[in-house]
Amino acid sequence: MAEAIDLGFDPDALREKYRQERDKRLREDGNNQYQEVTGQFSHYVEDPYLDREIEREALFDEVEVAIIGGGFGGLLAGARLREAGVQDIRMIEKGGEFGGTWYWNRYPGAACDIEAYVYLPLLEETGYMPPKKYVDGADILAYSQQIARKYDLYRDVLFQTEVGEVHWDAGVSRWVVQTNRGDAFKARFLIMSNGPLNRPKLPGIPGIEDYRGHTFHTSRWDYNYTGGNADGGLTGLADKKVAIIGTGATAVQCVPHLAEGAAELYVFQRTPSSIDERNDRPTDTQWWQNLEPGWHQKRMDNFNTLVSGGVAEEDLVNDGWTEIIRNLLLMIQTEKDSGLSMEELQAKMELADFQKMESIRARVDAVVNDPNTAEHLKPFYRQFCKRPCFHDDYLPAFNRDNVTLVDTNGRGVERITEKGIVANGVEYEVDCIVFGTGFEVGTDYQRRCGYEIHGRTGESLSDHWRDGARTFHGLHVHGFPNLFMMGHTQTGFTANYPHALNEQSKHIGYVINQCEAGNHKVVEASAEAEEAWVQTIISLARMNEQFLADCTPGYYNNEGKPSERSLQDANYGAGPVAFFKVLDDWREEGLMSGLDLNAG
Repeated sequence: MAEAIDLGFDPDALREKYRQERDKRLREDGNNQYQEVTGQFSHYVEDPYLDREIEREALFDEVEVAIIGGGFGGLLAGARLREAGVQDIRMIEKGGEFGGTWYWNRYPGAACDIEAYVYLPLLEETGYMPPKKYVDGADILAYSQQIARKYDLYRDVLFQTEVGEVHWDAGVSRWVVQTNRGDAFKARFLIMSNGPLNRPKLPGIPGIEDYRGHTFHTSRWDYNYTGGNADGGLTGLADKKVAIIGTGATAVQCVPHLAEGAAELYVFQRTPSSIDERNDRPTDTQWWQNLEPGWHQKRMDNFNTLVSGGVAEEDLVNDGWTEIIRNLLLMIQTEKDSGLSMEELQAKMELADFQKMESIRARVDAVVNDPNTAEHLKPFYRQFCKRPCFHDDYLPAFNRDNVTLVDTNGRGVERITEKGIVANGVEYEVDCIVFGTGFEVGTDYQRRCGYEIHGRTGESLSDHWRDGARTFHGLHVHGFPNLFMMGHTQTGFTANYPHALNEQSKHIGYVINQCEAGNHKVVEASAEAEEAWVQTIISLARMNEQFLADCTPGYYNNEGKPSERSLQDANYGAGPVAFFKVLDDWREEGLMSGLDLNAG
């Protein structure tokens, strides 16, 4: 008990509270609680931002490299290939411009929640100075286009184009890419960068199809209905009762604007997010001009180390993301020796996490006036069980007379009627429902990317992955030659996702460059290398199994139902720092180990 008194909280009591809150939210249907955006909901994946449809002839030609996806992953792949001397690159993008998630997500208040100096890729290469610490979505969209211009990726890009099917033509050792625009062109190499958060998901709430009011998903914001723009000013809601379902990272950013614009706003919550201070500020121009070459990679590496549970000599970012590690270092600096066992270090990390989350909950009390509302806005789970949020206007929004938090005690909305939403036995009649319910993560890969791919033997990727993902380094798949997959499955996952994409793109650029230099016609993961990597992923995932099982349900832990399949589909369990070193060491070795190479 002495430890609890010194810390100012009782760790055992918090563990029990966390368990109780988790158990409230466990559901038998797990990831199946969400429904696909098809049928009457298919408009949720349409493009509301197009001024005109691009007219062009279907293509039946051949390119060296085809890249599916025009977000940061595709842009980084294109940039690193250009640096490697590859000129013949074709980009395929569903949207009307480059930008990926920042093309689709234009909701009011959209901005990066990790400081721009580590979040935005290629800052040294482009010379771009972010105007402030947390850059707005519109600026990130414009910056994406700046990257595309710098690396000449507009030269051969197919916008407003969706891939329908891809198959390997063994006769010519090329991929054949078929699209909804009638294309059937060939590519020697294919890079799939579909993005992990690209397909909106809807909750499978009974009666969702019965509602007669207006609806839209945050990733397809309907400004024709709400008025205003990404900066707010939603004047079209002045006489409207609005509901938003979801209190994750997107809702945290748009709720303040809905609260300001709507006559009444109801926020339906299953699990509260952790809301830390944002404390945004303009970029210090003098600081920026004095940065030394190599600063960007150094800063990204420093941030990645700290948020991944590692220790660095200094904290370059020094914000809420890295505070847990600062707490941990304060706890262990008085230890007589630094040789803590892994179990002792994990115990200290848990206490540092408790300390951090206690401060998050104290902030709720300090900001929110109504004690009952404040209590329901407090998150009771480890900080990285869900993506932490940073905002200075979200919590104050609940002090407005026109804003009501409808906490569902972990159960979620009961049903939707023609007129509104039922929760806790009460019907709330509303004019509009905004779905801030995120994106599909744990569903089948083919469903999320929207097309099927058939490999060397005609086997589909869905069949190859029937019992779980199978890759080598998360990038190569046996039976699928000259294919590179970008994402988080069986690779290193970091909170700063563009950092992971950058490491993947450098690796892909290296492999393709080696194929070009050695005149290798085909590169493919060997069956042995793929199987060994799968077993590595499963064994490392077990290191985090208990942590994930103890977490509140969410997409990080397969909605509270970690399974053998989810362990195999997981990311590299030793963390992103270790994974990036695996790739670095592999390239340094220079043997292309685990890859079968066929000379052309």
